[in-house]
Amino acid sequence: MSNKLIAYIGILGVSLFAIAAIVGPLLIDDYSVISQYISESFASNTEYGWYLQYFGYVPSGILIAAFCITAPKYLPESKLIIAGFLGLVIFYGIGTVTVGLFPCDAGCPTNIIDSSAAQLIHNAAASLTYIFLPICILGIGLGLKKFEAFKRLSQISMATGIISAIFIFVLFSNPESGYRGLLQRVIETSFITFIISSALKIRNSN
Repeated sequence: MSNKLIAYIGILGVSLFAIAAIVGPLLIDDYSVISQYISESFASNTEYGWYLQYFGYVPSGILIAAFCITAPKYLPESKLIIAGFLGLVIFYGIGTVTVGLFPCDAGCPTNIIDSSAAQLIHNAAASLTYIFLPICILGIGLGLKKFEAFKRLSQISMATGIISAIFIFVLFSNPESGYRGLLQRVIETSFITFIISSALKIRNSN
């Protein structure tokens, strides 16, 4: 595949995620983007959740995985870069597909005792994604650091990795925070910014 096609696959992948995350709350009365998780917009009790799952998050994860598994071919040869993108395939690509296939229960409870099997799988996939994704992005940033032509992408990688890690720490410290929706959206915006920046760099590479 050409570098431009790979780039567009990555951009389309995160765009589908963003569109689903924006449209979902608009379909639910009294939904708050400040205090409610993105997952609550396609929870098992929502009317349009199925459409968000199978036309938004699941194809988004597949496209992100396809982009991340191919991206290192168009970047400098580095074990850190390869390992970082492999982590993104697992924790962002496959993780997003898993979260999409297994929606949370109404309200996305964090209490294990009261959770369904789908909720437990959903929470596990989301937690692993948030734990490892900043590490993967930071690893890619460090791998790119020694290559002058990729200095800006390295800086973006480091910045988005650090920002997402800080907000994930705050979110994990109090998952029932009244600002959990806002915190999560900052985290996801950091991930999307990194993917789009990488895709644009690959699109313009030789």
